[in-house]
Amino acid sequence: MAKRKSSGNRSISYAKWGYIFIIPFFVVYAIFTLYPQILTIYNSFFEYYRDGLTIVGPRFVGLDNYKTLFATNHAGYVPIFKFLGNTIWLWVLGALPQFVVAMMLALFFTSTRLNIKGQQFFKTVIYMPNLIMASAFAMLFFSLFSQVGPINQFLISSGIASKPINFLGMQVSVQTLIALMNFLMWFGNTTILLMAGIQGIDEALFESARLDGSTSTQVFFNITMPLLMPIFIYVFITSMIGGIQMFDVPQVLTNGYGIPDNTSTTLIMYLNNFLGISKNYGMAGAVSVLLFIITALLSSIVFKSINPNRK
Repeated sequence: MAKRKSSGNRSISYAKWGYIFIIPFFVVYAIFTLYPQILTIYNSFFEYYRDGLTIVGPRFVGLDNYKTLFATNHAGYVPIFKFLGNTIWLWVLGALPQFVVAMMLALFFTSTRLNIKGQQFFKTVIYMPNLIMASAFAMLFFSLFSQVGPINQFLISSGIASKPINFLGMQVSVQTLIALMNFLMWFGNTTILLMAGIQGIDEALFESARLDGSTSTQVFFNITMPLLMPIFIYVFITSMIGGIQMFDVPQVLTNGYGIPDNTSTTLIMYLNNFLGISKNYGMAGAVSVLLFIITALLSSIVFKSINPNRK
């Protein structure tokens, strides 16, 4: 503990002030994060919902809510598995090009050979889509690709299509639009984070490699990527967590229905059906707990897979 002797030979501890300064964080965390998490787990073991104006419960039902989650519905599939698959697939569709493009742009802007001018301007431009609200972005695409939207009007007037195409009624087009919006909103943020990581690498390492005759590919895989790995892991895992929590874009684009045939319904949309529509807090709690477990497991698997040498 850091101490300093005063003129009166009294020992003054400065380390305690550090603990005092972080107390507000723990207080806020306990009230607004930890307590709701505990309450969610608690509610997941109860039957607790609203039937009209009548509130049913809370009545302890044990693991019945979890059993219901894994039960097959009338359509012949387990909803939680289907929506988990939808969520991961939609994230992969948007994240794969996002990381490829972001890495290319980060290498391009940080290259000392190219010495790109006006980097601040380009950083601002590529980050701007991230500032747009996801719901507004989704409404824009909904208007563009609706059957009376400008995209269909252009296709018909140019003779490419004889009648309006129902872009929002086909699985391929809906999933592609969701992935495209997620890509456009987040590739700028990913690019800036990767740029910061690359700029933190000692330039002398790159110069030494070039003097030894290393190609750009060799420099990337043997110097840039290994040293960038901590930042890359952070960006990848946070992107995956954000993808698992995907809600606003598919919710607005499909009007909450996950059309067609729930192929664009995500886990959070499924949770919202219990929390916001049916007011079934018991089932909502069970979905939330399961969502937390899935997120923790996937994050651990990804962390161990990308960084296998980490103890």
